Amino acid sequence: MAETRLAFKAGRAFRRGSTNFVDPDPTKGALLLQNGEDGLLHFIWKNRSSNEVDEDLILFPGDATFAKVEQSAWGRTYVLKFSSSNQRHFFYMQDADASRDEEFVGNINRLLVDPSIVPIWYSAGYNPNTQAAGPSTSAAPAASSSQVPSSGFQATPEELARIRSIVSTLGAGGSSGAAAAQPQQEISLTDVLTPANLRPLFAARPELAQALFPHLPADLPSPPSVETLERVVASPQFRAAVRNLDMALRTGLLGGLVRTLGLPEEAGTGVEPFLRALQEQARREEGDQMDTD
Repeated sequence: MAETRLAFKAGRAFRRGSTNFVDPDPTKGALLLQNGEDGLLHFIWKNRSSNEVDEDLILFPGDATFAKVEQSAWGRTYVLKFSSSNQRHFFYMQDADASRDEEFVGNINRLLVDPSIVPIWYSAGYNPNTQAAGPSTSAAPAASSSQVPSSGFQATPEELARIRSIVSTLGAGGSSGAAAAQPQQEISLTDVLTPANLRPLFAARPELAQALFPHLPADLPSPPSVETLERVVASPQFRAAVRNLDMALRTGLLGGLVRTLGLPEEAGTGVEPFLRALQEQARREEGDQMDTD
């Protein structure tokens, strides 16, 4: 099974004849970097409207770079170029928020050098335009693959169910979950699934330790305990996995996958629809339990 390491919204741009001008194609798209079943890194452009893969490039470590086109009139155009050929593929950012452009580009270039690395995400409040990047700026330091859970982008139904279990409980019984499901502004899963939000929930519902442990790494100490769960949700690996799932939801490409959780396809089109669908599902399940009491 292919493993998606990175994904974000981006459109394609095409060279105008034999000139040095490129024109943006308005089609909604997403760029994905995947470790394929063939063991090679795939650079994929997917149409977000049709969900079809229109471009699938196989890249070898160190052969390609993803760089900003400084001459771009609209400022957010990038080119994938190769050291082994004169190929050029142009793309432009389609997310309205440009604050994470450098973050995505940095992770692309790290993966183009070493497809096995763990993407590095900036910590909350970090502004790459005003602060010098360093080891302390990342939310999740690099770690070996044996220590890191699967990327949020190739999340299995079981992995999504783990997130669903936590968030739906927040939506059903906690004020922080209700607030998260009805945001006044755009939110992220990293704002919801924080240690500060989850610790009170674990303290009030210690039975969650028993319910969640089967979905967590097998090498955790036993028996299941609230203290172990608290260590998990505070770990850099958990934070990175939540950030990856958040980013995957923002691409709008998880509609098919969330249906395996009994959620409507719209729940895979963004963070807010995802949380609202979980809250509604939690309400229905709570109602079913009351009916059978």
